[in-house]
Amino acid sequence: MKRIVLSDEAKADIRAIPQHIAMNILTAIHRLAETGAGRVKELKGEEGEKRLRVGDFRVRFTEEQNGVLRIYAVRLRLLRCGRRLRRASRV
Repeated sequence: MKRIVLSDEAKADIRAIPQHIAMNILTAIHRLAETGAGRVKELKGEEGEKRLRVGDFRVRFTEEQNGVLRIYAVRLRLLRCGRRLRRASRV
């Protein structure tokens, strides 16, 4: 199992999410650390940075060589409204 390290920003993001949703996100992060399973995609432009999809939320992270899963942010994904993108309000 990889060791999970949350940034201060990620901790604040998780605290701002309703508890039942935050628990689903934390469960998905633990599953990723234990088994590598999850809806993961490499991000373009950010070397080594990936995202884990959990419902409408995205967890930005890196997997380090020393067995650390470093979580940078947990955010509600951007919604497309017509032609322009806007950030969805937090749930």
